[in-house]
Amino acid sequence: MSYTLDPMCQAVEAAWQAGIVVVVAAGNEGRTDTDGIEGYGTIAVPGADPDVITVGAMNTMGTPSRTDDVMTSYSSKGPTLFDQIVKPDLVAPGNQVASLLSSTSATLFTTDPNAPMANSYYVNGGTGTSTNYYVLSGTSMATPVVSGAAALLIQQNPSITPDQVKATLMLTSYKTFPTSSTATDASTGIVYTLYYDIFTVGAGYLDIQAALANTTVSSLPATSPAVTFDTATGEVSLVTGTNVVWGTNVVWGDNVIWADSTTAGFNVIWADGTGSIDPANVVWGDNTVWGDTIKGDKK
Repeated sequence: MSYTLDPMCQAVEAAWQAGIVVVVAAGNEGRTDTDGIEGYGTIAVPGADPDVITVGAMNTMGTPSRTDDVMTSYSSKGPTLFDQIVKPDLVAPGNQVASLLSSTSATLFTTDPNAPMANSYYVNGGTGTSTNYYVLSGTSMATPVVSGAAALLIQQNPSITPDQVKATLMLTSYKTFPTSSTATDASTGIVYTLYYDIFTVGAGYLDIQAALANTTVSSLPATSPAVTFDTATGEVSLVTGTNVVWGTNVVWGDNVIWADSTTAGFNVIWADGTGSIDPANVVWGDNTVWGDTIKGDKK
């Protein structure tokens, strides 16, 4: 259903309008290939609401350098199913994240057949594993990273609004990506091709340092825009109003308006005859249907 009717979306929207920064996970349906959609159009609620900050997951490859990071295959992709809103808004580290384990009797831990424990160096710099830390992957792991970034912005400027937080994080996000990459699921052997288009990475990869150094502040809403597809020209473009902050291409770079020759992954969403997917059956088509050994793309 549309975000205008969905109760979860309306709840987070009310919180946003009340001055609360709401950060939500994009979902983990990026591998969904129902009707050949390759994970597109799978953003979960309440991430489908255009007000909130919707976060996808990146794989850090277990290194401190950002240059080798890749998109995860499971991170849900936009546009949103009913309203064609551009989501996620940005991406952040979310693969194989180690954090505190509250108890070894916790339901999630006891029902996980793999029960991935974190290395013991998180405790005493030793070897083996620790029962105090647990490793998980997903957009729910990436979301608190962005929440922490938002908290730092608010700490730095207590008068900053939710829209200004969102605009700052998107504007300053890291935007240097490969055209595509691949990931192989270690358990199934399935190889996934990963694109870095606007519906996969949004405005880019969270850069907290750049966000804190930013001095550009907008007084306009940062509502995520919708997109429209022109069947005559084969061009996809953002639909933005004059009363929102997205008036230029500085947030998404060159991807504000694009055709099949300018944006990676175009043929995955709206094939033009050279791609593998019939546009009549995808996103805005006749049926209106929306669907590693790289450091273990763990989903």
